[in-house]
Amino acid sequence: MLVFLSVAVASPLSAQLESLRKGKSQALAVVSETPMAEIPDGLFAMGSDGTQALEDERPRHQVWLPVFFLDLHEVTTAQYAAFLDATGRPAPWLWETVNVSKHRDRPVIGVDWHDADAYCRWKGKRLPTEAEWEKAARGTDGRLYPWGNQLPNKERANFALGARFSYSQVLMPVQAYEAGRSPFGVYNMAGNVWEWVQDWYATSYYESAPERSPQGPELGQFKVLRGGSWSDLPKYLLTYGRFKLLPETRNSYTGFRCAKS
Repeated sequence: MLVFLSVAVASPLSAQLESLRKGKSQALAVVSETPMAEIPDGLFAMGSDGTQALEDERPRHQVWLPVFFLDLHEVTTAQYAAFLDATGRPAPWLWETVNVSKHRDRPVIGVDWHDADAYCRWKGKRLPTEAEWEKAARGTDGRLYPWGNQLPNKERANFALGARFSYSQVLMPVQAYEAGRSPFGVYNMAGNVWEWVQDWYATSYYESAPERSPQGPELGQFKVLRGGSWSDLPKYLLTYGRFKLLPETRNSYTGFRCAKS
């Protein structure tokens, strides 16, 4: 998968706020609390074994998590617009191309890890841990994709659309793909946008991770992302697949959702 780091100079804050104000009335009219799925406590199998698994996806191991809640949907442009309006935080990369009234139900992109973390905290939530994300995506039966073991298709996920970005042409509404929901009813955990999670990345973390509530390495250079995007081939949509980026990265493939203990 090609990953493009943001090299564009951010728009002045005044221009960002003016762009936000143009769509403010439409955005605030449709912003609502994201429903959350309750993920029960218990064990699940994390990672994978065998020749198909990459080095950082091995070994398959048992993880126990307490009950937690995860947003059913990825954070949308309308929800993020309300966050910008309330906090004055600098706008994401490519925000000037957002038409909030038209793209209000599309996932926000162009956010780095710190943006995602700040939004979740503003909502009284947090980013999910990598283990939480994987359990919510694959359940307890070890499935390869959120919907089961069948290969992705256009009824289940938004993927393999190339590299040319447009909010209207490549991103799909966060409520789309009913047939692609996870065992807990969570939408778009494969495709649409990669999702930031809480953890730092380490290639060999699974070899020494604790069985109960793993939080990832204490420090690192990269943050973990999960789920694949609108641009990716099916192999990147696997429930156990891992990806990493510098936390300051902003691109057109990456968004997020929030969790709560």
